[in-house]
Amino acid sequence: MPTYKDEKRGTWYCKFYYQDWTGKRKQKKKEGFKTQREAKEYEREFIRKSKADCSMLFSSLIELYFEDCQSRLKPTTLDNKKYIINLKILPYFKDMPLNAIDATTVRKWQNELISHRDEEGNPYSQTYLKTVNNQLSAIFNFARKYYKLPESPVVICGSMGKSHAESMKFWTLEEFKQFIPAIEDKLLSKVMFELLFWTGMRSGELLALTLDDFDFEAKTVSISKNFTRLNGEDLILTPKTPKSKRTITLPDFICDMVQDYVTHLYDYKPKERLFPVTKSYLDHEMRRGCQKSGVKKIRVHDIRHSHASLLIEQGFPPLLISERLGHEKIQTTLQTYSHLYPNKHNLVADKLQELNK
Repeated sequence: MPTYKDEKRGTWYCKFYYQDWTGKRKQKKKEGFKTQREAKEYEREFIRKSKADCSMLFSSLIELYFEDCQSRLKPTTLDNKKYIINLKILPYFKDMPLNAIDATTVRKWQNELISHRDEEGNPYSQTYLKTVNNQLSAIFNFARKYYKLPESPVVICGSMGKSHAESMKFWTLEEFKQFIPAIEDKLLSKVMFELLFWTGMRSGELLALTLDDFDFEAKTVSISKNFTRLNGEDLILTPKTPKSKRTITLPDFICDMVQDYVTHLYDYKPKERLFPVTKSYLDHEMRRGCQKSGVKKIRVHDIRHSHASLLIEQGFPPLLISERLGHEKIQTTLQTYSHLYPNKHNLVADKLQELNK
């Protein structure tokens, strides 16, 4: 492993040949190392990574993993993935060789996260623990599939956390009606929260809406895009899943409200965003409204749960609710809201009793 001293700068550099993934022989030069040892270690790790060797460091695998995700994931999804990995996974595993990470190592990492408490003594939520664990599992599945790792230590170790929280926060219709007067001093806020509650759309879907998405004769709104803000830039992306593209029927009063709202917009063009704000604005207005009205605080996303709860209470079938919410599978609807459905086993028995008379 040849390394060289840069006499002018007083630093070390390495220059070596390697084979890329196509089998071509290439030369690599890297400068600026403080010590000869650092230069040699860089060359050693670079060659391991280029050969897809399981002895490469976990940090090198993460570089390969992010490169693979770059062209396959939406910018927001990749950004969220990187945030979790860089914050909760990489600091613990980064200096470990990939093939040295076993189930015991993963178990210790899990236990640290489970036992963590913030300044107020609160643990991580079960859903957050599940999300973080799923990210680590995805990394090792990637290593198994493409870099010849024999088995995933996460699979052996088992999961942590839960897919769904034990209790779901949402508003009843009465609570929503108590909340709305607290923010109706701003027409923009009132219209947005009314749409969220009465349609169940996601906040990103709401913020991407244009007037062209509404058909007031058919009394529908078309959901075909999603708004997000990434690195200070406003982005309009495709929906979360294919089933997220959908048409939602609207009650008359919502159609009237949106049409009235548009008349208050100055020099508005039908293809422009109806609500030119960000999710942070919605969060701010949610806090303001809850504080002013005294309604229990929930997340903006929980208004979507409130809509689902309202539909369940009115007796609408799961398939209809699933389509209206844009769930990819009806199982998602059933798993998320099954505890809200009334137990009708006694009604079945009573009906069978009647039939036997």
